[in-house]
Amino acid sequence: MDRLQKVMAHAGVASRRKSEQMIEEGRVKVNGKVVTELGLQVKKSDTIEVDGVPIQKEKLVYFLLNKPRGVVSTASDPKDRETVVSLLEGIEERIYPVGRLDYDTTGVLLLTNDGELANKLMHPSYSVEKTYVAKVKGLVTKDKIKKLETGVKIDKTTSSPAKARLVNYDRKKNMSTVELIIHEGKNHQVKKMMQAIEHPVEKLTRTQYGFLTTEGLQSGVWRELKQFEINKLKQLVEEA
Repeated sequence: MDRLQKVMAHAGVASRRKSEQMIEEGRVKVNGKVVTELGLQVKKSDTIEVDGVPIQKEKLVYFLLNKPRGVVSTASDPKDRETVVSLLEGIEERIYPVGRLDYDTTGVLLLTNDGELANKLMHPSYSVEKTYVAKVKGLVTKDKIKKLETGVKIDKTTSSPAKARLVNYDRKKNMSTVELIIHEGKNHQVKKMMQAIEHPVEKLTRTQYGFLTTEGLQSGVWRELKQFEINKLKQLVEEA
C-alpha cells in the first residue's frame, strides 16, 4: 500500500504537493468516495479518480545499475550533480534508488517505482544481505576481522554482527582488500565500521545485493531485472 498523493504523483497527475492540494480541494475519489484526508493508504486494486477521470496507474519497473563514482544516489540534486536516475535514459516511469551508495562508492544499485518492495528491502528487519569490497591502508589483522564480525561502535551504537574476511594484502602498496557482508543500511555504515578498526576506506564497491551482482555490466551501465529476479527479491523479503 502507498499514500494516495504518492500514487497520484507516480501516475503523472501532478507533483506530490500539488496532488495533496487536489485532495484537500475534494477533487479526488477513491472507489467512488470523495477523499479529503492526506496520507490515506490505497491498494493497487483501488480505483482513483481525479476530477471524475480515472488515473492510469504506473506500471511497476525494476532496474539494476552498476553505479559509477561521482554520481549521487538520488532522483534530483540541488547542486546539479549527475544523479543515478539521470543515467537511466528513456525511462518514462518515476523511479528512485533503493537506498543509497555514497558519491564515491561504486557497484550494485537497484532502482524502481515499487515503493512497497523498496521499503521492505531497505528495512533492516528483512535482513537482505549486501556485500562490499573495501580497499584500505595497512594490514587488517585477524583480530580486527573478528571485531567486524562481532560488531563495532558507530554513532554511539554497536553495528550488527557482519561477515568479514581479508581477501588480499598487497605488501608493496601496504593495502588490504576486505570483503564485508552486512544487512543494515545506516549512513556511511561500511566506512564507519572500517574507521572504527582504524582502517579508513580508500575505495569502496558494493559487489552484491542479495543475489544480484553487476556481472556483465560495465560502470554506468544498467539493465532491467528479469521477472524471475523480481519474484526472487519479493520472496527474499516474504521469507524474512
